[in-house]
Amino acid sequence: MTRPNILILMVDQLNGTLFPDGPADWLHTPNLRALAERSTRFRNAYTASPLCAPGRAAFMSGQLPSATGVYDNAAEFASSIPTYAHHLRRAGYHTCLSGKMHFVGPDQLHGFEERLTTDIYPADFGWTPDYRKPGERIDWWYHNMGSVTGSGVAEISNQMDYDDEVAYQANRKIYDLARTADDRPWCLTVSFTHPHDPYVARRKYWDLYEGCEHLHPQVPAIPYEDQDPHSQRIFDANDWRSFDITREDIERSRRAYFANLSYLDDKIGELLQTMEDTRQEAIVVFVSDHGDMLGERGLWFKMSFYEGSSRVPLMIAAPQMEPGLQTTAVSTIDLCPTLCELAGVSMAEVAEWTTGTSLVPMGQGQERTEPVAMEYAAEASYAPMVSLRYGKWKFNRCALDPDQLFDLEADPHELTNLAEHPDHQGTRQTLRAKSEARWDLDAFDADVRKSQARRWVVYEALRQGGYYPWDHQPLRLASEQYMRNHMDLNVLEESRRFPRGE
Repeated sequence: MTRPNILILMVDQLNGTLFPDGPADWLHTPNLRALAERSTRFRNAYTASPLCAPGRAAFMSGQLPSATGVYDNAAEFASSIPTYAHHLRRAGYHTCLSGKMHFVGPDQLHGFEERLTTDIYPADFGWTPDYRKPGERIDWWYHNMGSVTGSGVAEISNQMDYDDEVAYQANRKIYDLARTADDRPWCLTVSFTHPHDPYVARRKYWDLYEGCEHLHPQVPAIPYEDQDPHSQRIFDANDWRSFDITREDIERSRRAYFANLSYLDDKIGELLQTMEDTRQEAIVVFVSDHGDMLGERGLWFKMSFYEGSSRVPLMIAAPQMEPGLQTTAVSTIDLCPTLCELAGVSMAEVAEWTTGTSLVPMGQGQERTEPVAMEYAAEASYAPMVSLRYGKWKFNRCALDPDQLFDLEADPHELTNLAEHPDHQGTRQTLRAKSEARWDLDAFDADVRKSQARRWVVYEALRQGGYYPWDHQPLRLASEQYMRNHMDLNVLEESRRFPRGE
């Protein structure tokens, strides 16, 4: 069979509520809007875990963090866990990554045959939380509110350095895929770090949002003492007492965030244009790893099951799936089996241990009823937290906290916890039973603590004496670039041109 090419466009920390049916109409994102028109769009798509590394490992493997062991941003992603890159590569695909995937550990490929850039974040165990020290704040890597107070305009930043390179390398790769003699189908994953904070944007994109009507949260800051226990832990982890967040700080941060969506839209548009110019076709997937609260309730960044943090945009443009809006809840762990089905690749040998479900039938009009599961066991938590989205309901559970039950149809901003309401005890008990059948929180907690303790020992040991980093070092063979004397100039010039002979 002829297998389709696949282009995965991943972004970081993009709030899914901004994509009610493709990008909101007030966002300056023409390329994403055009992609949405030809895509199956999933309004209620959720991350498997609202943090980078656990969310990405889950997306790649089709398994929740409790199965992968990637609980936080410093947990090793075991090389024995198959990812969509493994499945596709095994079936004859060329698999390539340009950009971020936040792999931790010595395996920095996880099925990718080629990786064009290094990662933006470290690959070692240095960012490990420690449940043995609840309330400890590790200042040198924990988020703090300086991303909000320091927001504004800049023409270059660490994040722009990275995404400029990600786009350049990906664009060059698309050209190479068009002119290569390799006739294998390909899967190219392009993963940007924007619009992840810090909230800093280039002037040309900042200016697009002059007078924007969406620079303030719909739910104003809730006083600390009125927040739920986990939100209080997030406030503490973000060192909120050390900062005075003003109205202007909020406006600048949100404006820069929206501006960086337009920056990404330009990058994505360039890649899609190169695809068109080189006459290549591919299934296109657009997704984020998790969201950003953007000041709603006074919360920023992620680490929460609230919609801004846990909901993500998801669009799939594929011939096997009809364009249109799907409102049933789905998960990013569904993407691994979806990609395999779209490519005609079997996952039968590991299907027993893969909890994701292909989304292809939903793009063909079939209904889906199973709940969506989320987990969180990283910084700002003192014990694992779990969540189920089931129909209109979201049910959150943690051994340390009261249950939370929200009716997302009647209460989209999750302001009224119905867990103790007498009229909803049947729903609560049904969802609690489903949650308890899925998770043993005591065992989950023990597994997380064991992982954390082991990693602290290994990290502290490896920082003594000689240090060999795990960070990916992109291979650049200068002797194989451009023209060298072991090459035939005539063959080179013809083979590196697209189209040839025109």
